Amino acid sequence: TTNSLVAIIHPESKKPVALKEHNSAALVPSVIHFEKEGGITVGEAAKIFLETDPANTIFSAKRLMGKTYNDVKEQTTAVSYKIIDDGDKLVKVKVGDKFYTPVDLSSLILKELKKTAEHILKTSVTKAVITVPAYFNDTQRQATRDAGKLAGLDVLRIINEPTAASLAYGFGAPSELRSFSGENPGGVGFTPTTKMIAVYDLGGGTFDISLLSIANGIFEVLSTNGDTFLGGDDIDAAIVDYWMMEYLFDAMADAQKIRQSMRLKAEAAKKHLSFSDEYESAFENNKLQLTLAQFEIITQPIIDKTIDCCKRALKDAGIGKDKIDEVIMVGGSTRIPLVKKTVADFFDKPVNDSVNPDEVVALGAAIQADILAGNTTDMLLLDITPLSLGLETMGGLMDVMIPRNSKIPTRATRQYTTYKDGQSGIKISVFQGERDMVKDNRRLAEFNLTGIPGMPAGFPKVELSFIINADGILVVNAKELRSGVEQRVEIKPQYGLKDEDVEQMLLDSMQHAKEDIQNRALTEAKTEAEQLLQTTEKFIQKNIALLTPKEIADTSLAMQALQLSLSMDDKNLVQLKTEELNNISRPYAERVMDEAIGRAMTGKKI
Repeated sequence: TTNSLVAIIHPESKKPVALKEHNSAALVPSVIHFEKEGGITVGEAAKIFLETDPANTIFSAKRLMGKTYNDVKEQTTAVSYKIIDDGDKLVKVKVGDKFYTPVDLSSLILKELKKTAEHILKTSVTKAVITVPAYFNDTQRQATRDAGKLAGLDVLRIINEPTAASLAYGFGAPSELRSFSGENPGGVGFTPTTKMIAVYDLGGGTFDISLLSIANGIFEVLSTNGDTFLGGDDIDAAIVDYWMMEYLFDAMADAQKIRQSMRLKAEAAKKHLSFSDEYESAFENNKLQLTLAQFEIITQPIIDKTIDCCKRALKDAGIGKDKIDEVIMVGGSTRIPLVKKTVADFFDKPVNDSVNPDEVVALGAAIQADILAGNTTDMLLLDITPLSLGLETMGGLMDVMIPRNSKIPTRATRQYTTYKDGQSGIKISVFQGERDMVKDNRRLAEFNLTGIPGMPAGFPKVELSFIINADGILVVNAKELRSGVEQRVEIKPQYGLKDEDVEQMLLDSMQHAKEDIQNRALTEAKTEAEQLLQTTEKFIQKNIALLTPKEIADTSLAMQALQLSLSMDDKNLVQLKTEELNNISRPYAERVMDEAIGRAMTGKKI
């Protein structure tokens, strides 16, 4: 969320190492700056623009992955860039006149990491394992996979960050990997008994606690808890608050600017007090001071919030803290001595922080990559799906249900609905492949779910399940939940597919990744615009008596402009005209709704 990192297995030592340029840190800040002339800066060089050009500088894009505006609207005040209010649609970020999805933004960071890795290794990098938080859902994982694809990477596996951290410590891995954490396993091969691991991950912007059960190399996430807006940044902000009050900066006219400049001093103080009793620095003709005792009083409430999350995770998993065998520390903020002490006191055992907390997740990902490459022969690899499986949605788009390289047996379920009033059937077309448009993929089956009772558009709930059994047979089941209407079909996805066919499909998806993502974005924008035009037209017809002539005229012009943009194949233009129509119609739509509720509630009490 705050920084990104690449690791590999070193060809000589056969141990995981983080990649870094000479005399530079391995961490790359996850910051993107868009210049007015069109240039893009990523990483350390983009950080300075957080202060000088905040509106065009994006950070924490990972928090937006797979989220709608309604999911993140409470946090929009915490960022300096513009997140588009699009209700229940996936969020977009507006920079100038251009619109970017979190996938676009994440791909720019991954592209920078790929470029850095290629520069250090002096060879091209095309395959990767990418880590995500354990609580990421299917949409967020697919978005991460899309970002990797757009960056020119074949994403072999998306794995949970706590699983990666556990691998880096050698838990559940072959015995030679255990030596990496300095342990003596007292045996060979896999861990003979079930181990319970707590992974406490306190980074710059987020906190996660995950409880894992590991038996015979199989990782199971028992529970996960945390706060996507709690981390080292909050500790920095608390120090700034303390100094602003202590030195009466709050009363000054440019208090906000002072606060921004002071943030870097607060970060330096936090790091300094991890090995010293006092911090002192000159600032704005003042001397900023902070003792370790003051720092711990400021920090304790934030750490206490993480302990509350730990309690909830234990309760959700249905286990007591005495059942936890190991507590491993992840994230730069776990270097703070008070964090280590509080966590050790809570779990009644010393914490394990023997691996660099900034690097541990990436090191684990490198171990997973090594296993996938076939270099770790005594670790079991389960059967996987060679190509993604999904279905066709509006506009001819491929909606991936089961991504390639998913372990089998597996199951995925998602809900869909109708687009037209009274629609009595849905055509379900199942495809296999890695391209974004179904026309470029392999059709596996097609069937109709009929007999849906006549309902308004969006009202039916059709649950689609993709189930792959241990024999590789795909069962697709469709059920309308309100009426119970059901239909299913069995398919063998690998039938008649040679290895060369799979390789060619993967190669095509890599070569056309940028064009595919652009086509998908344009199709999605057009679909959204067409739905908005239909909805607005219906709304005006129904409520024309409640609108002013100016509102009707302005809406008509905005609708014409949006209709015209649909013929121009320019995603940014379509999204701009969609936003303009939304901005015109939102105020009167809310007014009409308020009036309708007022009439309905007249003479009633709540």
